[in-house]
Amino acid sequence: MTTSFLRALPACLPTRTDVARAGWIPYHSPFANTETAQVNKAFVKESDGADDGDEELAPAQRLPAGSKNYMTRRGYDALRVELDQLVRFERPKLVETVAWAAGNGDRSENGDYIYGKKRLREIDRRIRFLTKKLDSAVVVKRDEAAHQSVYFGATVEVEDENGQRKRYRIVGPDEVNPAAGTISFKSPLGTALMKRKVGDVVTVRRPAGEVELQICSISYE
Repeated sequence: MTTSFLRALPACLPTRTDVARAGWIPYHSPFANTETAQVNKAFVKESDGADDGDEELAPAQRLPAGSKNYMTRRGYDALRVELDQLVRFERPKLVETVAWAAGNGDRSENGDYIYGKKRLREIDRRIRFLTKKLDSAVVVKRDEAAHQSVYFGATVEVEDENGQRKRYRIVGPDEVNPAAGTISFKSPLGTALMKRKVGDVVTVRRPAGEVELQICSISYE
């Protein structure tokens, strides 16, 4: 994990209030005494791994080596909030729980200990993944002059050949969420829409065949 980034967490990330407002449930920090802090250090090395979590992204969403990791401001802030939650609240609380479970007899038959260690490895893997993504992120600023055309961060409403309308927001690969209507600017649809204007008709090539979409509106938040 990138230590320089983690050292900056308290200064650059949202406050606990911000985290709570974002829908996370903050834990109280267990760093109340030296003994707990020492236990925390003891579990860091054991739960570290070489995996950086890249496989969490679908192959089609992964960026080629050396490519810039473009993000919207909203997407970048969402990842920062999640990382802050894990580093400052969830991981320290879990380490405290694992330390307590470790003192309760045979670890091989201790469900709390086994589950806690497994979850700790998952959290560390996610921390490495988020840190890597944030370190490489390039936040795209909104271009006021681009409001008449589709660019990164635009919300586009399109109409298909059957008169059905859908809205899509063009974002970076790490922000893609089909259920929320966010698509990558590298996807077939995202690529077809880029630099187009209201009224333009674009052809999107899909496995099921080509489809024509007319751009009905373009907006930027």
